[in-house]
Amino acid sequence: MRASPNDLAFLRRLRPLAARELRLTILAGAMGGAMVVLQAWWVAGLLDRALVGREPLEALILPFAILLGIVTLRAVAAFAADRFGFAAAMRVVPALRRALLGKLGRVGPSGAAALPPGEIVSALSDGVRAVEPFFSRYLPATAQAAMLPVGILLVVAPLDWLSALVFLVTAPLIPLFMVLIGKGAEALNQRQWLRLQRMSGHFLDALQGLATIKAFGAGARMVAEIGATAERYRHDTMAVLRIAFLSSLTLEFFSTVAIAIIAVLIGFRLLWGELDYRTGLFILLLAPEFYGPLRTMGTAYHARMEALGAASRLVALDALPEPVVAGGTLRPEFGRGVAIRFEDVHLTYPDGRMALQGVSFAIAPGEAVAFAGPSGAGKSSIQALLLGFVGPTSGRILVDGHPLETLDPAHWRRHLGFMPQRPKLFATSVRGNIAPGEVDPDDGAILRAAERASVAGVIAGLPQGLDTAIGNGGRQLSGGQASRIALARLFYRDAPLVLLDEPTAHLDDDSEALIHAAIAGLKGRRTLLVNAHRPTSLALADRIIRVENGRIAVEEAEPAEAAGPC
Repeated sequence: MRASPNDLAFLRRLRPLAARELRLTILAGAMGGAMVVLQAWWVAGLLDRALVGREPLEALILPFAILLGIVTLRAVAAFAADRFGFAAAMRVVPALRRALLGKLGRVGPSGAAALPPGEIVSALSDGVRAVEPFFSRYLPATAQAAMLPVGILLVVAPLDWLSALVFLVTAPLIPLFMVLIGKGAEALNQRQWLRLQRMSGHFLDALQGLATIKAFGAGARMVAEIGATAERYRHDTMAVLRIAFLSSLTLEFFSTVAIAIIAVLIGFRLLWGELDYRTGLFILLLAPEFYGPLRTMGTAYHARMEALGAASRLVALDALPEPVVAGGTLRPEFGRGVAIRFEDVHLTYPDGRMALQGVSFAIAPGEAVAFAGPSGAGKSSIQALLLGFVGPTSGRILVDGHPLETLDPAHWRRHLGFMPQRPKLFATSVRGNIAPGEVDPDDGAILRAAERASVAGVIAGLPQGLDTAIGNGGRQLSGGQASRIALARLFYRDAPLVLLDEPTAHLDDDSEALIHAAIAGLKGRRTLLVNAHRPTSLALADRIIRVENGRIAVEEAEPAEAAGPC
């Protein structure tokens, strides 16, 4: 498995984000290269005056001071190149993470389901972080390897054509072997990232299913499986590192041999009087500097391979198809309830799955309607269309007579309330969970909403009341308590359209009764759409619409008629 051209193209598309910092890095590198040549010339001149010319120490004080200034400028240039390279990476990494998170927001829950959660987490964390050395190390090293050896060659050629010829012949060997070794390492890098993705997904699945694992006594087996996956990842990582060390050894070998050849040639010609001391020493001092950037680029080539390995994961995330959701600008005023009308609506997801086929129905403002049917019939797809997670393949959806695609999506969602099967509690306070996204929520309205959702007593019993942290990293609530917190969100928002997706699934009878009693308080004042299986949930509706195989099987039925099996 090798990196595809799309992976490299993906990394190249990121370069404009840090164009200014990369230019400054190249400029600092050019300044450092000039100081390298000047330093070698100045050192050769000082030693020539001191050893060959035998000038007194007093006469060399000023040249030594100038040398100190040259060394300082070289150090400043190297520091600036490192800082600008790091700044370039810090421009790219946060922007890339924001772009990928924005992509997830655009594809929505339906699109994100195409990738395993572990792969998404791995791409957003380790994958994005692996791009950083590509910009902070590899690109600056490549620019320096292109500038400094050429500059040194142009300086040396007029002074000593033989040394310049050795430079010219041996220099291509380093990038040649770097590429040859790199070809073998690409597949290892790809396999390493695939292992990391699988390990992340496996570990995430284990955490999410920890209760089931413990209940079925599968803890030891799961630990062994994760340990085996981690061991395979360690093995692949060490294989990549062995290749990296081998490449470094190879590059050092060729550069050392080349420097030795130049040293021998200069030594013999100094002995035969064909070369003066200052010129010979100058070229000898420049020889390690000539191969230095090439060796650095060879070492940084591993960062390129690692970035390409991560890019394949990032490309998969970036390539997720975005649902066709038209975003209009209309912001109508909605009353206490909204009228919903589906006209011959078809829906086919980007993966080719056909969810709805010619669905038509009408719901009056303030009406409570239950959608019944087997799992996969299309009930959740109807709600996904109303939530704006996907757009219809064909047909029309009207909201109070306005085509849904003409509405401003943000404005429309502010008039929606949604409660899924398993409500999500965020890692924040109770206040932040009941009024998510609000900067300064109204505590009085939150408490009234909690009272109507029959969860006020639970909140009162928490250590810090509304300030108590719940969700991930905070106090854990039972399934029934979490559902009532989610129900309090609906009362707090007081939206004219409320969507409930199996609101009492997986709850015990007592919790179900509390939820149903609270939901009954939502009826009448707003339009209520409920996806339900249980007869007790169906009984909440004014009428029932049955859905089967993406079609309306029974357009209308009384709740009593629907109390049979679903």
